[in-house]
Amino acid sequence: MSCGHDDYEELLECAKVGLPVRDFTLEVYDPTEGGFGEVSLADLKKQGKWTILVFYPADFTFVCPTELADLAERHADLVKLGAEVLSVSTDTKFVHMAWKNDERLLQNVRFKMAADPNGEVSRYFDVWDPASGLDLRGTFIINPEGVLVASEVNFYNVGRNADELVRKMKANVYLKDHPAEACPAKWEPGKKTLTPSEKLVGKVADALDM
Repeated sequence: MSCGHDDYEELLECAKVGLPVRDFTLEVYDPTEGGFGEVSLADLKKQGKWTILVFYPADFTFVCPTELADLAERHADLVKLGAEVLSVSTDTKFVHMAWKNDERLLQNVRFKMAADPNGEVSRYFDVWDPASGLDLRGTFIINPEGVLVASEVNFYNVGRNADELVRKMKANVYLKDHPAEACPAKWEPGKKTLTPSEKLVGKVADALDM
């Protein structure tokens, strides 16, 4: 499953938006159950779930707990939308447990904390940094059919906003049932969508009543 930048062929093996994602299995620490387990994409697809992967550099660091705390605040909203949320780093499941128990910012984390110590899944999603052995801040949404529908990667020093992740999930859930439509910038449920056609060319403002 590895992906890297040694040559063009390897780069082509990375996960790509709009294409099916290869199956993967990750060991996890489950804060809700208080123990360890495994999660596979194949099982999540069988359950009809969306899969959200939130890669981050490392446990016991600085921006990372603020991101996971922010994600925890919107976790229930993502679950209501049918998603399984997994935070992922190259730390082991044991380090995840210790960090969860030590860092007060993580006290409300209920999503599973996945371990990718050999970087295999991180490489496939092209967030693994060979210079540091750590992951960049990557967020990926996989639909229930296993297709990658959203990808965002930030460098180490910029934290993400879980509100935007929820907004993108709402849009993707809507579009799954309305494939002929498209969601404009800042779209929220209840707002107008667009139906691409020759009649819409140059008339987007009119269609949105702007």
